[in-house]
Amino acid sequence: MTKMRIAAIDIGTNSIRFIVAEAVKEGKFKILDDEKVTVRLGENLIQTGMISEEATGRALEAVRRFRKLLAGLKVGVVEAVATSAVRNAANGKELVEALTTELGHEVRVISGTEEAELAAASALFNFDMNGKRFAMADIGGGSLEVVTAFGNHIEECYTIDLGTVVMTERFLHSDPIKAVELHQLQRHVRECLKKVLSDSRISVDTLIGSGGTVTSLGYMAMSRHKDDYSSAHGYEVLRSEAVHLLAMITRKDIKARRLIPGLNPDRADIIVAGIVVIDELMKFFGANRLLVNERGIREGLIINAMKRQGLMPAVSPPRNWRDSVLEFARSCQADETHSLHVSHLALSIFDSLALPFNLKKNDRRILEAAAILHDTGYFISYGSHHKHSYHLIRHADLFDFSPRERELIAQVARYHRKSLPKRKHESFQTLRERDRQLVARLAGILRMADGLDRRRAGFVQEVSCGFGGNVITTNLKASEDISVEVFGANAKKDLLEKAFGAGVVFTT
Repeated sequence: MTKMRIAAIDIGTNSIRFIVAEAVKEGKFKILDDEKVTVRLGENLIQTGMISEEATGRALEAVRRFRKLLAGLKVGVVEAVATSAVRNAANGKELVEALTTELGHEVRVISGTEEAELAAASALFNFDMNGKRFAMADIGGGSLEVVTAFGNHIEECYTIDLGTVVMTERFLHSDPIKAVELHQLQRHVRECLKKVLSDSRISVDTLIGSGGTVTSLGYMAMSRHKDDYSSAHGYEVLRSEAVHLLAMITRKDIKARRLIPGLNPDRADIIVAGIVVIDELMKFFGANRLLVNERGIREGLIINAMKRQGLMPAVSPPRNWRDSVLEFARSCQADETHSLHVSHLALSIFDSLALPFNLKKNDRRILEAAAILHDTGYFISYGSHHKHSYHLIRHADLFDFSPRERELIAQVARYHRKSLPKRKHESFQTLRERDRQLVARLAGILRMADGLDRRRAGFVQEVSCGFGGNVITTNLKASEDISVEVFGANAKKDLLEKAFGAGVVFTT
């Protein structure tokens, strides 16, 4: 396979983001390096119309370091863009020339529309929105980019001067912030949204957001709920949560905001303005939930570069969660035949128990993913491979699964063998109570299904269950002797019996 390393550098109003990815012809890539430097190019830009010498110095220093990283990582393609602050500054052209010289690669100033398109490319690559009307937003230090879409079809792109640094410097001067300042900011944002987006005022349930504000909002919401997930990518934040967090942070001074769990201290001075913009945007579209896209513009640059290099089709084929699960299983060299057969048996058991035990459609999806991935830990070693599976899945890039769902998949796979969930298992105890029960039930099903393929030969062809009198009668269909499989299932039915509060008997 031809491999190529591509770097994307996003020179924004608040920070510069640097990312290096290794691409292959299959249209996929993996991240090799990711760095963020807060340079505040937009500092005092409203008052002076110029990027200051201090900010210029910080940017040039960062770019010098990036040039060395590009050489060390043997990067073949470099995509470097500058956005709002450089677009609007009187000395932006001079800064771009200096940055190009220091980097050794061209730095392009892109329009707000192109920013929006890059953010949309990333969102569409990461989220399955087929058949849904939704909106996407990328909020930076200088501007807000908004895209409306239906499925994979982009309808309109907008750029609005509602960036976090700009709005903070214009409206928020007190510490703590005065109510009158906050109200003036909220009114200004509402008026701007109405003026620019009035022709595209559609009702959507979901807003996909990217940028530092959105990521921070996701991590703050996770911390508030004590959710111990590996990342905020794909995390769902309800609008009521955003309203609550906004009320909480506006009561604090900047020193106290720096201590808020989940919030990067470097963002404490601009986070209020950022959440105000997101809250007003959700209100404008009637969106009840915000999905966090941690990637954004820099990933859009990688995707576009891969398309130009012929490493990704110009129009990406539809992706679904099952493809990403199978792709990850194959990357870990899992026994696909065994995994798919265990998945088939587990789903048959699930379908038999769904109605009497009120199991949901999405629970089935989690079980199927865990069943396909339960043995990925063999990639590290056989010993404790269930624990290795947990850690591999927890950090996997599984398309269209939220952080909560990835954690549940990992935990279900973790308990497919060896010990049952215990109080001393910290990762299990951090789950919410209803999720602990769900993990126990799904892992119980997976555990027994794995026992039913003890010889990894698919001898148990079909399984169905009947429930009555606190007994789950499990009927097995096979074409030959399956005493080994029945023995294996009896040895691994313990968690299912405990989780469902019923005994299990087998018939053939």
